[in-house]
Amino acid sequence: MHFGSGVPTVEVADLKDDDFLLDVREDDEWQAGHAEGALHIPISEFVARYGELTEAAPQDGKVNVICRSGGRSAQVAMYLVQQGIDAVNVDGGMQVWAAAGRPVVTDEGKQGFVL
Repeated sequence: MHFGSGVPTVEVADLKDDDFLLDVREDDEWQAGHAEGALHIPISEFVARYGELTEAAPQDGKVNVICRSGGRSAQVAMYLVQQGIDAVNVDGGMQVWAAAGRPVVTDEGKQGFVL
């Protein structure tokens, strides 16, 4: 499946618990609630912090990029694909993640919410 102009996508239901997840939402959104274990690099800081992703991402694995609804993550996923990284946009973002009953937590490990 593809989003917009050829951005590869993945459905929330197809993600496994140990899949690598990159959350590109801003700090206030992340603090309200996020997927446990996700790497957080806000889109506004992404280029400057790109090295953090390349260090954390699995060498031969896929980078699943998520935001609130899928727009920002589609931009980042396309950028990563252009850099030769196997990246996909999580269709529907954290809104679909939460609606599917996937856990949303705060940094303290408490129940979070999608802002």
